[in-house]
Amino acid sequence: MVLTIVGLGLADLEDITLKGLKAIQKADFVYLEIYTSMLIDSSKQELESFYQKSIIDADRISIEEQNQTMLNQSIDKNVVLLVAGDPLSATTHSDLCLEAIERGIQLKVIHNASILNAVAICGLQLYRFGETVSIPFFEMNWKPDSFFTKIMQNQRQNLHTLCLLDIKVKERSVENLMANKLIFEPPRCVEIHRSCHKLRFMNVATAIGQLLSVATPDFGKD
Repeated sequence: MVLTIVGLGLADLEDITLKGLKAIQKADFVYLEIYTSMLIDSSKQELESFYQKSIIDADRISIEEQNQTMLNQSIDKNVVLLVAGDPLSATTHSDLCLEAIERGIQLKVIHNASILNAVAICGLQLYRFGETVSIPFFEMNWKPDSFFTKIMQNQRQNLHTLCLLDIKVKERSVENLMANKLIFEPPRCVEIHRSCHKLRFMNVATAIGQLLSVATPDFGKD
């Protein structure tokens, strides 16, 4: 039938578009992507109650490595994948779209607001933003610094930089990842607006600390 990727918007269950809500109501299976982003003001249980639909969690493994179940269901069923923000802001979802197209599966994308445009609420002009960067959590033996290089490049061109901060949901250690073992780190519980989420957010202080740790004396001189 059809695979529909629905953007949920920025904050809570009321941000969904009317078109997105209709797609959910017609769906045979509804998945909720839970690792690139999330709604901070609504829990999965609240979404299920609002949509009157059972929702299946879709983690990184489900979307990137084991997405055949979702795609196979889309051959003769209506399948909806819910994504916080806009569906195509993350390359992961673009890859899923391409795979669906290659398999001849009908695909629909229902857009919504994203932090990529909502950042204008800060008073900064969207036209003056350079390349967006992601700042990952540093690990003991893994401290990538490419984000800093991109921030410097934007700064040299007098452009703002939108920094997307890391979240940890269902993660494997570097050792288990390299060994391709499906062994996950113990969940961490963070309370957000009365809901307990098994994840870890990077806060601004951590992001600044990591940025300063890789900064060079040349930053800000151009």
